Amino acid sequence: MSITREFLRHPMLTGAVAASSPKLAEAMTTGLGLENARFVVELGPGTGVFTGAILRRLPPGARLVAVEINPRLAGNLRERYPEVEIVQGSAESLDEYVPEAADVVVSGLPWTVMTAERQERILDRVTEVLVLNGRFTTFAYAHAAWTPPGRRFAAALRDRFAVTGRSPVVWPNLPPAFVHRAALPVSASGSRPSRRRREGRSPVSIPTP
Repeated sequence: MSITREFLRHPMLTGAVAASSPKLAEAMTTGLGLENARFVVELGPGTGVFTGAILRRLPPGARLVAVEINPRLAGNLRERYPEVEIVQGSAESLDEYVPEAADVVVSGLPWTVMTAERQERILDRVTEVLVLNGRFTTFAYAHAAWTPPGRRFAAALRDRFAVTGRSPVVWPNLPPAFVHRAALPVSASGSRPSRRRREGRSPVSIPTP
């Protein structure tokens, strides 16, 4: 299925004009500890470029839940990756789809086209479902990094994670992009962990993303 065709059909449900490259998928999934993860969540998998990269790193028995709002893309993902639990729905309702604390959340969502309120609601759900030492990764197009929505998202990410960083620009992608990496989630106010994360594993030493 073409991501470009879905963008033209449903621009509000499909944020990317072109599928992400294998190089971006590699950057998105490197250094997250996926090889030792037990439960991973993917937001906005689209055509499954990141999904495949995640699966190649997960150990036997690990679970992957992917939340996709576009029904056509969700249906295609179910056929392509029967081993993945595909949920057709919005990332804003993430806490309804995730019954246990996740080790990692990988996101392909189009943050810079969202309102500030929607960005914050989704990021709040992400911090709620992660374990204490959980990690989060997403990407942004290089040309949008310094736009108001791009800067607003970066600030919201810093408010919700104790450790944040970004990768060099991945030039073999259309458009070129970079990866946001974050670890050690906190609430939006920096207060105590959520109920789910208190039930997660004990924190471990995490290098700067």
